[in-house]
Amino acid sequence: MSTPRVVMYTTDWCGFCERARRVFKEKGVEFEEIDIEAKPESRTQMRERSGRTSVPQIFIGDHHVGGSSDLVALEEAGKLDALLGR
Repeated sequence: MSTPRVVMYTTDWCGFCERARRVFKEKGVEFEEIDIEAKPESRTQMRERSGRTSVPQIFIGDHHVGGSSDLVALEEAGKLDALLGR
């Protein structure tokens, strides 16, 4: 089973973004980070993909996870590994 691409829209100063980074790093998951302040056009892309304006917005493959609380809830429920193809 191949590992799906993980993409996270973030900002440098966001504590919730740091929380999501920590979850992925602790699991050894590589992720692409798109800083919506460094690339202002990516904010529009994030809104179009997620329908939300807050960060982080996390995608695993084509699946929109949501924010860091959603990511943590998936991990605590034991469902995150399945999304990650593990």
